Amino acid sequence: MPILHGASASPFVRKVRIVLAIKGIDYDHEQVMPGTTTPEYLEKSPLAKIPCWEDGDLVLPDSSVIVAYLEKLQPEPAVYPSDPADYGRALWYEEYADTACAPAIGPKIFFQRVVIKGLMGKEIDEAAVEKAVAEDLPPVFDYLEGQVPETGDAIVGGKFSIADIAIGTEFVNLHHAGESVDANRWPKLAAYVERVHANPHFAPIIAAEKKSLGLDS
Repeated sequence: MPILHGASASPFVRKVRIVLAIKGIDYDHEQVMPGTTTPEYLEKSPLAKIPCWEDGDLVLPDSSVIVAYLEKLQPEPAVYPSDPADYGRALWYEEYADTACAPAIGPKIFFQRVVIKGLMGKEIDEAAVEKAVAEDLPPVFDYLEGQVPETGDAIVGGKFSIADIAIGTEFVNLHHAGESVDANRWPKLAAYVERVHANPHFAPIIAAEKKSLGLDS
C-alpha cells in the first residue's frame, strides 16, 4: 500500500489527499510534522518538507510533483485540463496558491492560532496575527477576486481542477484559524471558496480535520 507522509492539516498534504480521493486511490497516511529532520525522513524528503509519497522503491517529495505523478499513474478522473491554455492557467493558479496564499495564511495566522495557541497551549502575539490579516491577506484576495468565476467551483475552463484544489486547500487553513473572506469586500472570492469547500471531495476531509483539531463545536 502506498504511504502518504505528512500532517493532515497541512494545505499541501490536503491537496494530495483530495486528488487521491478524486482518483479513488487507496493509501496509508503517516502523520509527519513539517520540518521533521530525522535521518529516516530526510532520506525520503531531503528538504524536510511535507508531503512525501512512498510506493515501494518510489519516493516523491513535494505536493505538485506527487499530483503530477498521480495524474500520469491514473489519468482519469483528470485533475489537469486537457486544453493547453487551460493547462497552463491551472498550473499558474496552483503556483499562486503555493507561493502567495500559503505564506500569507500559514506561518503568520494558521500556525500561530491553531498550532501554537490551539494545540500547544502557548501564548501568541495576537496583534501580530491581526496585522497579518489586515495587511498580508488583502493583496492576495484582491487578485483572486478578479480571477474567480461568478458561479461554479472551477476557476479554469469550467471544470474543477488542480487550480481549485490548490486555492481551496489554503482557505481551509484560514477558516481553521478563525478567519474568512469578507463577502462585502470580496463577494466573488467568498462565494467561490464556499463552493469549493462544498465539493464532495473537499467536505469530508474538512469535517474530519475540524473534529481532530477540536474546531467542530
